[in-house]
Amino acid sequence: MRSRTAWGTAAAVMGGLLVTGCGDGGGAGGAQGAAATASGGFPVTVTDCRGAGTTFSRPPGKIVTSNAAGLELLLRLGAGDKVIGTGFPPGPGTLPGALDARGREVKVLSRSVIPKEKLLASGADLYIDTFADMRMSGMGDAPTDEEFRAAGIKHIYLKSTACAARREHAVTDLSAVEADITALGEVTGARAKAAELVDGMKTRVRAVRKAIGDVPRDQRPTYFFFDYDAGTKQPTALCNRQVAHAVITLAGARNIFADCDTTYKQVGWEDVLSRDPDWIQLGVRNRGGRAATEKGFDEARRWLETNPATKGLKAVKEGHFLRIRSEWTTIAGVENADTVERIAHTLYPSKVG
Repeated sequence: MRSRTAWGTAAAVMGGLLVTGCGDGGGAGGAQGAAATASGGFPVTVTDCRGAGTTFSRPPGKIVTSNAAGLELLLRLGAGDKVIGTGFPPGPGTLPGALDARGREVKVLSRSVIPKEKLLASGADLYIDTFADMRMSGMGDAPTDEEFRAAGIKHIYLKSTACAARREHAVTDLSAVEADITALGEVTGARAKAAELVDGMKTRVRAVRKAIGDVPRDQRPTYFFFDYDAGTKQPTALCNRQVAHAVITLAGARNIFADCDTTYKQVGWEDVLSRDPDWIQLGVRNRGGRAATEKGFDEARRWLETNPATKGLKAVKEGHFLRIRSEWTTIAGVENADTVERIAHTLYPSKVG
C-alpha cells in the first residue's frame, strides 16, 4: 500500500473509529450548540458530541488547529491572526487564493498529529479538533479533558467530521458543515462572516438541486470515489457517514457504497466491480503544486486503465473520470459546496452551468 499523505492519514483516523471524546454524533449537527445570550454576543456555549457544553465569555486569542481544515475555516472567517499553530499543515496550493500564503505562515507544530506535550505547552486558549480521539488510533496520545483544563485550553470539535462515524443516519446534506462554520463564527466573534459563508454554500447547493430536480433518483448515475492516495491493493470505500457522501448525493449521483454505515471501510476490488460505477472521481490530494497534483491524477487514471481488476469497469472504458482533489470532497469546508457544483456540471452539463 502506498504511504498516506497527511490528509490521507487524517481521513483514515476519522473513519470507523469509536470515539471516546465525542460520544454519539447523532443527527446532522456539526459543532453546533453555540448560543449568544448577552450584549456583544457573549457568553457563547458550544456543545461537544455528547451534548456537554464549553462556554466562552470572550473570543479566544490564541488558537491551535489540529489540521488545515480548521485553519482554513478560521482564515475564511477573518480569524487567522489568532491561530498560533497547526498540525497537518496545508501544502503549497492546498488552500484557495489568498488564503494559501496566509495559511503557510502559521507555525507548524507537527506535520501530523500534534504531540500531546507540545499541544499542552503551546500557549493556546483554544484547540479546534477535526479528528476523533487519537488514543485508540495508534497515532499518538491525546490530552485528557483534565489536562486540557489544567493547561487553560478549551477543546472543541468540528463535529461534522470528528464525530461522523457515530452518526445514526446517513449524511445527505451539508447542514453539519454549515453548523460548524456558524459555531466557529460565534466563538470567534465573526457571526456576520460565518453567515455570509453559509448563505453562499446554501445558494450554490440550492441552485444545483433545482437544476437536477427532475431527474428521478433511480436514474441518477452511480459514482465511485477512488481514494488513490489511500492505496490500490485494497480499495477504501467512502461510506454514508462521510461528508463526501452528502457532496455526491447533492450533486445528483449515487454513491456505490451508500449502504455502508460508517465513514470509510476497506473493501475488495470485486466489490467495486460488482457495482460497476458510471463515474469515478480520482481521489488525489494536493502534492505541493498544480503540476504535481495533475500528475497524480494522471497516475490514478493510468492505474485504473491498466489494472486487470479495473480496466473493464464501465466508467474506465468510457473515460468517465472527475479530477477533483480529495480535500475538497472529504474534508468539511466551504469547498464542499463548490465540489457539488463541479460534480453536477460534469454529470449534467446541459442542466448545471
